[in-house]
Amino acid sequence: MIRNILIDLDGTLTDPKVGITASARYGLEKVGHPIGDEINIDWIIGPPLKASLAKILNIEVNDVLAEQALMGYRERFAVKGLYENHVFDGVADTLAELKRRGYCLFVATAKPTVYAQQILEHFELAEYFIEIYGSELNGDRTDKAELIQYILEQQQLQANQCMMVGDREYDILGARQNGIESIAVNYGYGSEAELKLALPKYQIEKFSDLLNYFK
Repeated sequence: MIRNILIDLDGTLTDPKVGITASARYGLEKVGHPIGDEINIDWIIGPPLKASLAKILNIEVNDVLAEQALMGYRERFAVKGLYENHVFDGVADTLAELKRRGYCLFVATAKPTVYAQQILEHFELAEYFIEIYGSELNGDRTDKAELIQYILEQQQLQANQCMMVGDREYDILGARQNGIESIAVNYGYGSEAELKLALPKYQIEKFSDLLNYFK
């Protein structure tokens, strides 16, 4: 019996593309590595950002330049980028109905908690969640498996009573490592091939389809 639903933020509840990619370009330019608008970097949405910036820079993730690019990203994102975002159709109504049906809802995002909290409050979604869990600014819990394990421990949840909902393989694989089944949303930033390989239990076309699985 599923009682608890862990839900990703970026690409699942909201579409953060403009804010994340524009802030990433800003951070990269600050360290002397500007990239053209014709280069698609949508793939950075979802996984730990510092590692993605390091990949673009072709350096190791612990290189000081990656940290500097991340600081540049945050300089813009904290002021402007987090609001360059929009809520996917049906999200608020679906969260309200899931809560009405008695499910306990938690956010599980690799985004720093401080930003996730601001975004969810800004879009009036925070009220539906018991707790918003994200990473720390120092990089702790950017790994989805580590984050989910932390949520289980903090809330004293049983894995077989939980379901993870997300748009990337990191959500699916992180849940599986903790003994949790998952639902992938097909409208986010995970490719069809990526999700096929990750093997979620279910896949849905729109967020409101969750109501078909959580009676």
